[in-house]
Amino acid sequence: MATKKARKKKSSSAKKSSSSRKSASTKKSTTRKITRAKKSSAKTASGRKYSPAAGKSVKTEMKAMKKGQLKSGRSGKKVTSRKQAIAIGLSKARKAGKKVPSKKS
Repeated sequence: MATKKARKKKSSSAKKSSSSRKSASTKKSTTRKITRAKKSSAKTASGRKYSPAAGKSVKTEMKAMKKGQLKSGRSGKKVTSRKQAIAIGLSKARKAGKKVPSKKS
């Protein structure tokens, strides 16, 4: 019987420590959110990643895709993916010399 009581005491103390861990993790997450907000405001102050003209080219490609007129590269197949349409728009913006970050891969 003594062992069962000891086990219960250990489990209750473990629960208490886990609850204190949760409060510490919530404090960390709130501070992370605040720092993220500060960083995002700094990005807008330094400038845009994509120029408005690049956004316009993506918008035209999206419209063409929705109409069913957007074709892909050499094969000439119809583009159905939203991501592919965005990629085509950004590629055309790069070729036109608009402000667009270089490809990651």
